[in-house]
Amino acid sequence: MACGFRRSIACQLSRVLDLPPENLIKSISAIPISRKEEVADFQLCVDSLLENNNDHSRPDIQVQATRLAEKLKCDTVVSEISTGRGTVNFKINRELLTKTVLQQVINDGSKYGLKSELFSGLPQKKIVVEFSSPNVAKKFHVGHLRSTIIGNFIANLKEALGHQVTRINYLGDWGMQFGLLGTGFQLFGYEEKLQSNPLQHLFEVYVQVNKEAADDKNIGKSAHEFFQRLELGDTQALALWQKFRDLSIEEYVRIYKRLGVHFDEYSGESFYREKSQEVLKLLDSKGLLQKTVKGTAIVDLSGNGDPSSICTVMRSDGTSLYATRDLAAAIDRMDKYNFDTMIYVTDKGQTKHFQQVFQMLQIMGYDWAERCQHVPFGVVQGMKTRRGNVTFLEDVLNEIRSRMLQNMASIKTTKELENPQQTAERVGLAALIIQDFRGLLLSDYQFSWDRVFQSRGDTGVFLQYTHARLHSLEETFGCGYLNDFNTACLQDPQSVSILQHLLRFDEVLCRSSQDLQPRHIVSYLLTLSHLAAMAHKTLLIKDSPPEVAGARLHLFRAVRSVLANGMKLLGITPVTLTA
Repeated sequence: MACGFRRSIACQLSRVLDLPPENLIKSISAIPISRKEEVADFQLCVDSLLENNNDHSRPDIQVQATRLAEKLKCDTVVSEISTGRGTVNFKINRELLTKTVLQQVINDGSKYGLKSELFSGLPQKKIVVEFSSPNVAKKFHVGHLRSTIIGNFIANLKEALGHQVTRINYLGDWGMQFGLLGTGFQLFGYEEKLQSNPLQHLFEVYVQVNKEAADDKNIGKSAHEFFQRLELGDTQALALWQKFRDLSIEEYVRIYKRLGVHFDEYSGESFYREKSQEVLKLLDSKGLLQKTVKGTAIVDLSGNGDPSSICTVMRSDGTSLYATRDLAAAIDRMDKYNFDTMIYVTDKGQTKHFQQVFQMLQIMGYDWAERCQHVPFGVVQGMKTRRGNVTFLEDVLNEIRSRMLQNMASIKTTKELENPQQTAERVGLAALIIQDFRGLLLSDYQFSWDRVFQSRGDTGVFLQYTHARLHSLEETFGCGYLNDFNTACLQDPQSVSILQHLLRFDEVLCRSSQDLQPRHIVSYLLTLSHLAAMAHKTLLIKDSPPEVAGARLHLFRAVRSVLANGMKLLGITPVTLTA
């Protein structure tokens, strides 16, 4: 595997450079494959060794690379040493490369790439990821879908790297909207509708009561009274609120199951209505709380009255706000989980909010505030279903499934499936996730149903199709072939390109773990699928000599395994076409 080869190269370099191998391993990178020519497998960027020199005293990089290459020797691992533009390049013994990579992929299974030297000495951390976080009684919209799939990816990746991850769904389950909802339900609610389709009915009630409140001031007054009853702990009001919350979570769990997402904890703003009062007292005791003429309480983070640095933490009636509850939640989670890192996954519109929350934690004396991190994302535009503008997540999932079923029915080669609905949903979700993850998370993007479902090109459908086809190869020809293989049968350029690409998987995982961007893994898997698709046409199994067929099956099996590993990290369940 890559780490074994890297260490071998690092050990030889360390003797020449008089540096410990550990200092060199991360400077040795796999070379991206090229369609034009066969490239070496690894390169050392000489520039990285000279980072401490200032620019004026640096010797010519190319001269340095040539001098270093001359001092190195080929051995049983490295068969060729050459120089590039400021690099020293290493070609691995082809038979050793073939045998090591394929054996490592099969032996390590789902851990392939994660046991790399790149992750050695990585401290195991306690990580809290807060994501999804829909508002009870409001639409579970596509913004929450982005938070859900991004948060799930981050949690999957951190778990795969051996960290202890706690997934929290922090529901918007408190605030004036519950005053409106409580009043609205008393006026327009139906118990049967609430039980049969809670999210839809609560949404309808919420829309109707807002409409009526615009014309009737008494409704607004009733809503305020209902929320005050909630704040004061009125048992009747709390019982109705609890019912809304429980039914909503039940419905969410069902939707999350369709997405393949789970949470360790469902908490919410309601949990911190009392603890937020303690936060206000603490801010006051530190002299940070200021009262305005309107009776609200603020914290001036600039210290000089800069309006852009003022955060309101209490309403004039003494009730808490979103920021106050987030402060209380962060303090509570530190007490409960003693986390090393806490990651919040929300849209970029909340960037300023989190900057202020983290800053307030700092000035309150909580040094661990620097362990809190906000991962912002852009807005999805144009994700409208056939039902119109209301983009309930459930509508989107149903639309994906029905469109995918239509696509599958139109492809004549599609086998009879045992569960076509489930397969359609999994392929559709892959399509959605890949479109979302291809670019920078911070970028807005225009959603396109047509682009999502293309079976060719860089789509989730293409990934799933490639995985299913490779699985079908194993099912058809695998018996008796997959015990041992002859490395000499995999020395053609296409096989070598695939092996070189498999070698790079750990680097891609490392890059994604550093910047929490899934696009590195997406790009890697799409390239792997294109390589496999081309090889599938020319590296035939049927009618090939048994030795050749067996070796090729090993190669395709390794591709399928790494493809599945990468897809699972992204939150995609790989499909097979087994009837």
